[in-house]
Amino acid sequence: MSYTVTQRRPECIGCGACASVCPEYWHMDSDGKSRLKGAVAQKNGNETAKFDKGLTCNEKAVNVCPVQIISIKSDK
Repeated sequence: MSYTVTQRRPECIGCGACASVCPEYWHMDSDGKSRLKGAVAQKNGNETAKFDKGLTCNEKAVNVCPVQIISIKSDK
């Protein structure tokens, strides 16, 4: 099953929690905010990426984000 991860990047506070629990998919960028690897920027500043693999650690990233700006949606 595929899924889409969305980050409301303009609202990121740069705490690094997502990159800490899920370095396979997240890293800290030069602007001090986290970035979802392979994500595509949207006009509103949000970033999305589609994955075919299992949810792996992205669910952990959702749960540890203190400002709750990461979401996962199952693609049908």
